[in-house]
Amino acid sequence: MTVLREAPWASARAAAHLIGSRLEAEQAPVDELDGRVLGVDMHALCQLPSFDSSAMDGWAVSGEGPWRIVGDVAAGHPWEQVLQPGETVRIATGAVVPAGADAVLRWEDATTGEGTVSGDVRVGADIRPAGEECRVGDVVARAGTDVTPALAGFLAATGHDSAEVIRRPRVALLLLGDELLTQGVPERGRVRDSLGPQLPGWISRSGAEVAAQAQIDDDADSVHRALLEASRNADLVITTGGTADGPRDHVRGAIEALQGQLVVDRVSVRPGHPMLMASLHGAGSRPVPLVGLPGNPHSAIVGFATLAAPAIDALLGRSPSPLITVEAGEELHAPAGHTRLIAGNLRDGVFRLSPYGGSAMLRGLAQSTGFAVVSEGSVPAGTDVAWLPLP
Repeated sequence: MTVLREAPWASARAAAHLIGSRLEAEQAPVDELDGRVLGVDMHALCQLPSFDSSAMDGWAVSGEGPWRIVGDVAAGHPWEQVLQPGETVRIATGAVVPAGADAVLRWEDATTGEGTVSGDVRVGADIRPAGEECRVGDVVARAGTDVTPALAGFLAATGHDSAEVIRRPRVALLLLGDELLTQGVPERGRVRDSLGPQLPGWISRSGAEVAAQAQIDDDADSVHRALLEASRNADLVITTGGTADGPRDHVRGAIEALQGQLVVDRVSVRPGHPMLMASLHGAGSRPVPLVGLPGNPHSAIVGFATLAAPAIDALLGRSPSPLITVEAGEELHAPAGHTRLIAGNLRDGVFRLSPYGGSAMLRGLAQSTGFAVVSEGSVPAGTDVAWLPLP
């Protein structure tokens, strides 16, 4: 396998989507589908509506008016008789339109007398014909689709009690660094760990789940043991820190000791340059991707959006998400030979820069919803720039 060294940002992102193969599927009930990814195409098991139904509260009428009131039709309780010309029944929204009815006269458009109803209505008004929305066998959602609450409801409406979805990838999250403090106010050279509290949220939003999380000391043996255990029990390993070339950076050495294969060795992007991606031997025949994120918080999230999120997409069988184009609200710059990801927000389709954007800073990122992707050079205000949303 060819290693991408100092990889262009777009190439690294594309490689991340190829590093893993889709996981196996499982059945999930329709009320637990939100956020899951469909494993197969879903077909309607019934037509919608299943019967001619009333689109409004009103009167189902037959023939010319005025009409004589002969009964009531509630939802779930069909009128068993054939409506004759000159007759009408009160009808609720969603109720079965009786045989013989020509239209539904809306409640607010009707004039009622003693046992009669009158009003103007065209033939077919406010009747939803059976099969208008879908017919039996129609494809209602494709494999690889992210299920929303609305789609879960639609699948239930078309007769499904459950659906085949891709198993959530199990992620082992390893936080490297002797200097990390997990609680309290940092002092005496320690820093508060900010990636441990936030990365599980990004992982969950991407469709995976944290199966294990641990803080690892900055020594070679500890990193080696942690990667070995993680590769045996997870579908994806994510590390933070230890990816540079300092005396206490041991991720590359551990990958080599485990006979893993580097796939991406640094990316030509700012922030986030020392990120990496590798393939480790898993417990079974399936290789286990590893994404090594830089230790600086802002850089780590750039690395997550660049490598980890596409790797999770691959494990879920999702297609790569194309970048969209937005308007730059101000002039944006990238250093020579690098892509720059700039944190900010979209406001009415215009990218607005967040303050405090340094690679060690979280303040700007905490107020941002994504990144402007600026290739080498500059993007003048008012021109197009690529937009990469956060999960």
